[in-house]
Amino acid sequence: MAGGGESGLTLSSGLTISLDDIELRVTTSGGPGGQHANRSLTAVVATFNVTSATSLSPSQRARLLERCGPVVRTQASRFRSQAQNRDAALEQLAAKLSAGLHRDPPRRPSRPTKGSKQRRVDEKKARGETKRLRRSTDD
Repeated sequence: MAGGGESGLTLSSGLTISLDDIELRVTTSGGPGGQHANRSLTAVVATFNVTSATSLSPSQRARLLERCGPVVRTQASRFRSQAQNRDAALEQLAAKLSAGLHRDPPRRPSRPTKGSKQRRVDEKKARGETKRLRRSTDD
């Protein structure tokens, strides 16, 4: 999902987001790990501003604003390496953006089968026959 290199982030839909549109910030990861976790800047926060992104068309921007809001943010701190956390944060961001841009294909209703049409007519006939037999006869 996440594209490599300096060109940008490639989404599953084929759209490429420029890395200039993504803000990466590093922080301490916290949690267990003692002094290493408290002093090392290994956690990465990736922020994508939907309103100012140059990589999006107006329709894509509107869809993301509706589904994800004006800012999409992810954080990765599972690894001890800043580079691995950077890749993980970009991958999570790509997944969020892909989910926000995903459009289900329109549903096309299927036609009734010949058997279902026949069963429907048979049920109507049986119901009519039941009602006919309930009528009082004046002989």
